[in-house]
Amino acid sequence: MLSGIAFEMGAIIYLAAQGGMWLDEHYQNEKRIYTAIATLFGVAIAIWVVLRQLKRIKY
Repeated sequence: MLSGIAFEMGAIIYLAAQGGMWLDEHYQNEKRIYTAIATLFGVAIAIWVVLRQLKRIKY
């Protein structure tokens, strides 16, 4: 049940970073602020998803 957590976290963070890079290119932002914000947001979402999955596990 927990074997896919790393792949889920990686996918969420990767997609968030790609979205941030797209925003930076779309708005021609040289400082890559959207990439940084989107990546941090992706990390927060990934941690939230993992915590929700851990709550469902019954010992």
